[in-house]
Amino acid sequence: MNTSTQLAKHFRDIHFGGNWSWSNLKDNLSDVSWQQALTKVYGLNSICALSYHVHYYVAALIDVLEGRPLTAKDQYSFAHPPINSQEDWDLLLQTIWADAEKVVPLIEQLPEAQLWADFTEEKYGNYFRNLLGIIEHTHYHLGQIAIIKKIVVQMDGNT
Repeated sequence: MNTSTQLAKHFRDIHFGGNWSWSNLKDNLSDVSWQQALTKVYGLNSICALSYHVHYYVAALIDVLEGRPLTAKDQYSFAHPPINSQEDWDLLLQTIWADAEKVVPLIEQLPEAQLWADFTEEKYGNYFRNLLGIIEHTHYHLGQIAIIKKIVVQMDGNT
């Protein structure tokens, strides 16, 4: 398996399952209600904010891999759309899953040489660093989502 294919597999696994930790975004978010997704505990970000934040960088990655400029700004990465119903939350999740599926073949098709080329600008490092970084970033926030979910579910059970 070449490097691009391996990176694409890791990206898919963290979103949909099959990774070494057996924890993934889709399973963790599948039974979260919109109210739970918006619940803030202990001054932490909400599940919704973290889910959107992870996706924000995936959407930016798609732009770059499809030849568009990198326009993402960290300051907007937690600014999720209004979630006022289960339908709003479901729509956000559908967008996250669709974009995750969309990016996998874009990663797979990258020639080995491009992995070591600058990712839009030298200051961002190479494609490999950015792809691996997005996967690591997703694992990091998945851990937060899993912990916050446990707290929120526990709170729901005590009310």
